[in-house]
Amino acid sequence: MSHVDKFFKGAIDICNRIDAKTIDDIAEFLRLLRDRSGRLFILGVGGSAGNASHAVNDFRKLCGIEAYAPTDNVSELTARTNDEGWETVFSAWLTTSKISKNDAVLIFSVGGGSIERNVSMNIVKALELSKQCGATIIGIVGRDGGYTAKVADYCVIIPVVDSALVTPHAEAFQAVVWHCLVSHPSLQIVPTKW
Repeated sequence: MSHVDKFFKGAIDICNRIDAKTIDDIAEFLRLLRDRSGRLFILGVGGSAGNASHAVNDFRKLCGIEAYAPTDNVSELTARTNDEGWETVFSAWLTTSKISKNDAVLIFSVGGGSIERNVSMNIVKALELSKQCGATIIGIVGRDGGYTAKVADYCVIIPVVDSALVTPHAEAFQAVVWHCLVSHPSLQIVPTKW
């Protein structure tokens, strides 16, 4: 089987195995978040940071949800990294934003963060703060979901269908899931151009 055939067969398998009920539950929660004027903070690192930026646009423009990604502000992100360290860039940003129980944090991550492996500790620290503040945590993550899956109120774990394709499938399906959400009849209030 060619790489292309294998990649897209895996994508079909993921589509058949993804947790549709949890995605519907997230859509309903986000509708309620919008109705109470809560904010959605979307966090991701690497390719997931790019997804976070795109998702912010879609949730704001199509769904009327006040949404932000701290990685969109490169000056603040790099100043905080330089002055305070990478581990606290998201939690410090959320503190300045006065995150509260009225808000939600959406994590895009392949591994979901891990205290034991000291990976994506900026996500872990942000989630610890979010829990302390009573904010709702949503995850769209790969593999076993790591720390995000352990503490999230709602978590979609992208099924692993090929261990060699965990990252590309997880990051690709972050986009599939958020596009499902922003086009969901419970959420979408502005039609897309095409």
